[in-house]
Amino acid sequence: MAKWTNGKVWMAAMLCLIIVLAGCSSSNGGSKESSNNGKNNSNAAAQESTNAGAAEGTDSGADAKSSIEFMGWGGDTEKAVFQKLIDAYMKKYPNKKVKYTVVPPGEYYQKLDTLIAAKKTPDVFYAGGANFNKLVSSGVLKNLQPMLDSSSLVDQSNVWPAALDRYRYDGTASGQGDIYGLPKDVGPWALAYNKDLFDKAGLPYPSAKAGEYTWDDMLADAKKLTVTNERGKIDTFGVAGYSTESAVWANGGDWTDGKGTITIDTPEFATAMQFVADLSLVHKVSPSPDDEKAQNGYARFVAGKIAMFPMGPWDQPGFWDLPFNWDIAAWPASPNTGKTATWLGSLGFVVSDKTEFPDDAFRLAAYLSLDQDSQKQNYELGQAVPNLMDMAKGEFLQMDKKPETRQVFLDIISDYGRPPIENTSKNTKWLDTFWQDASVVWNGKQSAADFVKAEQPKLQKLFDESNK
Repeated sequence: MAKWTNGKVWMAAMLCLIIVLAGCSSSNGGSKESSNNGKNNSNAAAQESTNAGAAEGTDSGADAKSSIEFMGWGGDTEKAVFQKLIDAYMKKYPNKKVKYTVVPPGEYYQKLDTLIAAKKTPDVFYAGGANFNKLVSSGVLKNLQPMLDSSSLVDQSNVWPAALDRYRYDGTASGQGDIYGLPKDVGPWALAYNKDLFDKAGLPYPSAKAGEYTWDDMLADAKKLTVTNERGKIDTFGVAGYSTESAVWANGGDWTDGKGTITIDTPEFATAMQFVADLSLVHKVSPSPDDEKAQNGYARFVAGKIAMFPMGPWDQPGFWDLPFNWDIAAWPASPNTGKTATWLGSLGFVVSDKTEFPDDAFRLAAYLSLDQDSQKQNYELGQAVPNLMDMAKGEFLQMDKKPETRQVFLDIISDYGRPPIENTSKNTKWLDTFWQDASVVWNGKQSAADFVKAEQPKLQKLFDESNK
């Protein structure tokens, strides 16, 4: 909601997933029905949707006429879904008009910056990652904490903590402080696998439980699942798009300390990065950069030519029609730590601090984020895991569509999913540089250990120039 291969290809895929949820994604939250400090609101009428997180607003302007603008991005499917939700919202609140504007993904933040500079900021819009941090720091976004604490629109006890926390910001770090956005989604990045290929090789399936399936197990299986054709060319690869973040985080490494110091020059980081590179360079069980140019990992997986490949909830519609059996597993654990971790994306609905109608903007954001009907529609279409925890743990798990072990998605959200690297930043030039420069490791021109040693001061300089 994203990232099918290492380096820039991987990052482009990450962006796609955030966009689809996207989060792409996603991005990628849940909902709750709450009032001040979580106390029950005595007004039963205002609590009619307690479990759904969507109830009639309690502010005095609930019946007043207003017109606000909502801006986002998305493909045809997402546009159709959101237009339907907005139409339902306006039917529910006849005096509330909403203009829905869709901007091409690649132009979105540039368009948003232009509107902000012209003092024409949309009332409600998408924001996530480093852009969210920058917008909060610049005073563009409305602090939603007071409205959350006094409104019946959101039951905070029924929202994934990881989703709400993503939109907390105290001016220096995300994940703490007041809330400046409501989650559009949360995007757990799981490991999909082709059950038919595992059956053909006589191998047991990877475990859905975190920690039980390690890098060593995956590599041993990948070697048996990699098949060469009569011309000596690899026809089927054991794995593709292995997440560098997952490897680094599982092995105890990270890109930053969360406080502005780049931390890539460590044995934990270098060992994990080299493990990912060697899947192709040494073990030949994963497509090389040249292989990816010829046909990317996603296309190979859907063609039945990859045994293990990453997927997010947004991939479900495309995978439901695959001509082979598949399921999802937890990301392999580092044998050095016994732990696993994976990427958890998200995108948020935020409100302009300059909106003329703050109550209406908040009401719309809460409706899109947390309304029971909208959440049900999203998961039934395979767009996302419900933001509402009770729905996710109930009817979402009971779906009669793949993946069978969809509990993995929930485990990632609640246990071992990690925010994208950029969540420590306001500007990602340093991170973009890392992925560009990392090509020397993926193509074998430099070891990971030598690369991170030389790269760390360069990244620190870039980070300091644009994030402090």
